[in-house]
Amino acid sequence: MARIQISHLTFAYDGSPDLIFDDASFQIDTDWKLGFVGRNGRGKTTLLRILMGELDDHGAVSSPVQFDYYPIPIAEKQKTPLELASEYDDEGQIWRFLKEISCLDIEEEILDRPFSTLSGGEQAKVLLAMLFSKEHHFLLIDEPTNHLDYAGRQVVSQYLNGKKGFILVSHDRAFLDGCVDHILSINKADIEVQKGNFSSWEENKRRQDQFEIEKNDRLKKDIRRLKDAARRMSDWSDAVEATKIGNGPCDRGAIGAKAAKMMRHSKAVETRRNRDIEEKEKLLKNIDYAEDLKLFPLRHPANRLVEMKDVSLVFGEREIFSHLSFSITNGQRIALMGKNGSGKSSILRLITGENTPSSGEVRLASNLIISIVPQQADLSGRLRDFIAESNIDETLFKTILRKLDFSREQFEKDMGDYSAGQKKKVLIARSLSQSAHLYLWDEPLNYIDVLSRMQIERLISQFRPTMLLIEHDKRFIEQINAEIVDLSCKNLKENEG
Repeated sequence: MARIQISHLTFAYDGSPDLIFDDASFQIDTDWKLGFVGRNGRGKTTLLRILMGELDDHGAVSSPVQFDYYPIPIAEKQKTPLELASEYDDEGQIWRFLKEISCLDIEEEILDRPFSTLSGGEQAKVLLAMLFSKEHHFLLIDEPTNHLDYAGRQVVSQYLNGKKGFILVSHDRAFLDGCVDHILSINKADIEVQKGNFSSWEENKRRQDQFEIEKNDRLKKDIRRLKDAARRMSDWSDAVEATKIGNGPCDRGAIGAKAAKMMRHSKAVETRRNRDIEEKEKLLKNIDYAEDLKLFPLRHPANRLVEMKDVSLVFGEREIFSHLSFSITNGQRIALMGKNGSGKSSILRLITGENTPSSGEVRLASNLIISIVPQQADLSGRLRDFIAESNIDETLFKTILRKLDFSREQFEKDMGDYSAGQKKKVLIARSLSQSAHLYLWDEPLNYIDVLSRMQIERLISQFRPTMLLIEHDKRFIEQINAEIVDLSCKNLKENEG
């Protein structure tokens, strides 16, 4: 076991006045399994790029091991995983790659297929197997869960739990709990390393925040009391000093001594007050206030908004699913589950009327208003133009983004420069700005930080919109009390609600 030391790390992107890191220092062991958390835009990927030597920083990174990064860039995607692994392994030890593949629940037949034809989850597993096939490297794994379905996340979490020596960026709480033994967190004011999994870090963070809030409240009361005491002492001192003049024969020396004593007491109270103010200023700097979001869903006069009856989906000669039946009623939340390629997104497209090769019946309530969060969107240009094109209330939209930890400076930037998480927040904020009967969200939490996930959980639990969503975050699905339609089986007969 050896140490990786980061000292006095200071970094800002060229042309930006905002520091991403300001004199940050920390150390980690090469045998640790670190989960890396922090709100979107705080610099998680930036830190990984600094460790890889891709960005110049003011500071020092001292490491006895070489870093490798996920995702590995693949230029020739027509090559097979075996060909790519052979080129990546400069020691000619392809057996190591095959050994790792065997632990990741991958069918052997995909090893001879072009990489481009693999699903996102299959590609993620192949790249992880390539990374771990090299020995004595410390791995920087950047959000692999965005390409993994629920079953795939369980497999990869179990796989990583048997490894050591990596930093893993993920916002899936259950996934992190299953495979890490330390948490590296980018806070508002510093970078912190703590032993334990995500749940233990979350509980410690909650307790620390609560302690600081309560201490801050006590100090505010103390400061007010000390200010009042200091003012009274000063007034008394002035009043006593005034008695030396115009009151006939008196012991002016004794009066002066009494006034001086009161003044010293006043100064002591002021010194203590200033010390309390200084201590108060050190508090609350790392507390992320995740304000509650609001939503104004519409209630349709019909109880049943969507009915799918005996629906089958076929692409070419491949049957994706058959005989699928379920319905969506007012106030119901349904989560579509299943492996990548099982047809989840196609169901959303069927509901929105997109041309999708299918049979069976899809019935929608009349005048149904639908709001959509797509899985992907190529956002660029000015935010104000996006607002105008989306026909949403600008004040409401920006208020939602601010609550999701957008700075006002971000409003003036080109959306093409946003992080992946920030782009996803733009899509979610647009949907939350729309009053609709039905919300269709396709993997809305990809790239979204944990605190924002919790905000969205509270929102859905409070306002209970009618939703059909695709999401693989087990904790999130449980928190919003969603019913599950599982597409894992070929023949599906769900009750029709």
